[in-house]
Amino acid sequence: MISYIIRRILYVIPLLLAVSIVCFVIIQLPPGDFMTAIESQLKSQAGLSEQESRKMVDEMRKTYGLDKSMPVQYLIWIKNIVTRGDFGYSFGYRKPAQEVIWERLKWTMIIALSAHLISTLVGLLIGIYSATHQYSLGDNLSTFLAFIGLSFPEFFTALVIMYLLVFKFRAPHVGGLSSPEYVLAAWNWAKFVDFLQHLWIPVVISGVAGVARNMRVMRANLLDVFRSQYVITARAKGLKERIVLYKHAVVNALHPIIAYQGVALPYIVQGTMVTAIVLNLPTTGPAFYDALVFQDTLLAGSFLLMVTVVLVIGNLLSDLILAWIDPRIRYD
Repeated sequence: MISYIIRRILYVIPLLLAVSIVCFVIIQLPPGDFMTAIESQLKSQAGLSEQESRKMVDEMRKTYGLDKSMPVQYLIWIKNIVTRGDFGYSFGYRKPAQEVIWERLKWTMIIALSAHLISTLVGLLIGIYSATHQYSLGDNLSTFLAFIGLSFPEFFTALVIMYLLVFKFRAPHVGGLSSPEYVLAAWNWAKFVDFLQHLWIPVVISGVAGVARNMRVMRANLLDVFRSQYVITARAKGLKERIVLYKHAVVNALHPIIAYQGVALPYIVQGTMVTAIVLNLPTTGPAFYDALVFQDTLLAGSFLLMVTVVLVIGNLLSDLILAWIDPRIRYD
């Protein structure tokens, strides 16, 4: 197992280098850059002539190293990341890219981890109930609601919930993570309660599809496990149904759920982008979207590199957890 972990870690280095190159090249492919937008603003808003604005933008490109070739820009960027942990400068937010990421990552983790934890636990419990009560009223109702939950896109669910809160329940403030009077206020009990009143909305919206997916996966796998020889043998030995269910069946039906956790981690870091934009949440998703739209190259590249790192770590952790819960799985 130790040799397997070491090999996986060593494989990460060339993988991250390859991904960083691909990300940097793809982001640079569209014509123009962030300085092109600044040049148009200088001409339209500041009233500078085309020659003056171009001269000013050329000086800015030289200052930030944007006048160099793409390979040189990439080498400078990746060198600063490896040696100093410096992900570059975000032109859109006018601050270092790592500051933009870290200040939004905390809210992303709170919302996404809460939604992911709730969707996983609730989905597993409903899936176990549906599998053990196959074709009952509860099973049919759960399956129908799961189809509905997977069919509606998250932004539509967000719009429906906002409409109901505003026009039906007369909520004074919907969207964001706090009311306007608490945005700049210091943390106290009143602000914490107001934060919880806003937090449940993105958590529920982000968790609906997860509950439906986990329920369907758990139900299907548990029904397959019930037909396995070791479950039939356990029942033939006279074991209680509760022991057969939780000690033999559920543990083996969890494999796809656990394997999916490694893939889900990047989505947790990235956050639900569309939902965050609709609800005006200060998470990483809208910042990543803005970086792509305005060609904030270093910020967008830093986001993609971070998501790749989390994906590799998540896959490694899911493999280790699978080997821990199932002694039949071994890695050489």
